Amino acid sequence: MLNTTHATRGMAVAPHSLASQAALSVLRNGGNAIEAMVAAASTIAVVYPHMNGIGGDGFWVISEPGKPVQAIEACGVVGAGVSREFYSSRQLTSIPMRGPIAGNTMAGTIGGWQEALNISATWGGKQSLGDLLQDAIHYAEAGIPVTASQYASTSAKFDELVMQPGFSDTFLVDGIPPQAGSLFKQPRMGKTLRALVADGLDSFYRGALANDIAADLAEIGNPITLDDLHAYHARTCEPVHLQHSLADIYNTAPPTQGVVSLIILAILDKLNLAQYQQDSPEYIHLTVEATKQAFAIRDQYVADPAYMKVDPQSLLAEEFLAPYVAKIRIDKALPWGKGKGPGDTIWMGVIDGEGRAVSFIQSIYHEFGSGVVLSRTGINWQNRGCSFSLDPNNINSLEPGKKPFHTLNPALARFKDGRTMVYGTMGGDGQPQTQAAVFTRYAVFNQAVQQAVTAPRWLLGRTWGQSSESLKVESRFTDGLIRRLRSLGHDVDVLGEFDELVGHAGAIVRDPSGVFAGGADPRSNGTVAGF
Repeated sequence: MLNTTHATRGMAVAPHSLASQAALSVLRNGGNAIEAMVAAASTIAVVYPHMNGIGGDGFWVISEPGKPVQAIEACGVVGAGVSREFYSSRQLTSIPMRGPIAGNTMAGTIGGWQEALNISATWGGKQSLGDLLQDAIHYAEAGIPVTASQYASTSAKFDELVMQPGFSDTFLVDGIPPQAGSLFKQPRMGKTLRALVADGLDSFYRGALANDIAADLAEIGNPITLDDLHAYHARTCEPVHLQHSLADIYNTAPPTQGVVSLIILAILDKLNLAQYQQDSPEYIHLTVEATKQAFAIRDQYVADPAYMKVDPQSLLAEEFLAPYVAKIRIDKALPWGKGKGPGDTIWMGVIDGEGRAVSFIQSIYHEFGSGVVLSRTGINWQNRGCSFSLDPNNINSLEPGKKPFHTLNPALARFKDGRTMVYGTMGGDGQPQTQAAVFTRYAVFNQAVQQAVTAPRWLLGRTWGQSSESLKVESRFTDGLIRRLRSLGHDVDVLGEFDELVGHAGAIVRDPSGVFAGGADPRSNGTVAGF
């Protein structure tokens, strides 16, 4: 993908073409950005099942012209009966990554859809839930062509997933991963989506569907109970906010790492990034060094805000960041610790004809989450809670009712000249790094939107499918640039030309004139859909 997509009435971008098309159909039918995003979110849960699903969490950043930016936290919490002792009594020193007891947090995604639709109603949204979920239901029942990404993930993680309850019956065909391009059906998911249409989204937590979910969880020994489902509500809240020299930039507050994405951009703004050439060794080096400082702040401070010792917004204050900016050297890479690690997810963006914008992310954490699929409903339950520590002194120590740390963070910018931009990506520790690349390439170096997304990227640390902590760069970077990074002290590994490991990014910008510009990631199965 080389050319930026343009439109004048509305635009959606997603890492799977069927999701962006689902959003576009709602926009064409008079729906708003939130309604279009619910259509995309339900569709992507079906057509990209290794990356996300309704058994996971979601986060929203929502902009309405002339109004304060809002965020939605659809983050599941630890079950009321789950404690560190729950694991230590099983002779475990860490929380398993797969299996029934890996899924120790609620699934917040559906609650987030409902909370968003409540906001949509204040915009005059009138699309029925049946219309919004119709594409997802069709693809679940009639089938989807398996993507190469789904086949690769299923094959790579086969050994750790095949024995998990319900996985083989749901995501394998005749005991093996379904081939790329083959037709793949999910009839139980279709039935569950139809139940949500018939009984309302709240039935996931407080209806007949909740009873089925609770029964499924109990049968496999998962610690989430019907009382946990009944108690859950997503919530609308304030995002964190960076006053950048070029724009007001917004992201989700803790327990997400949204503030980390903003810290990287704040540090780069203080370093006057524009003085260097675009995509030069200096540009990449400084962005990587800013990332190291942001991760150090994250690992010391960011957790469930109820357990944090500082106001998240204070982490963006100039006086707080000054010593971190001062540590960065243009001539030397600094050592760093370890990242938070892998994470699978999807990011999507929609802006409608009225300029209302949504930046959205939905995840089950690792590929296929816990690997557990509930027998009655076909829901693949997340394993986000395996990120908790069993060390009582750790800032992210497991506690009943606590929110897990989230790598998820959807971004939105309002430029001083009136442009609105939504952007984001999947990829664990890679999310804030790719956001920094896309934003700075577009906003600082004036690259076209698609160029900012397509251009070769890098990743410091681990992401989904990887365990090394090196600086990974795509092979489209020149040999000279790679040698320069190594000479500065970076431990560089070279990836493929368009490597899925660096994420599935996307962006949409709406100009005050009403012209839209969008870019989708060629590393994904996505497209930009506009009209």
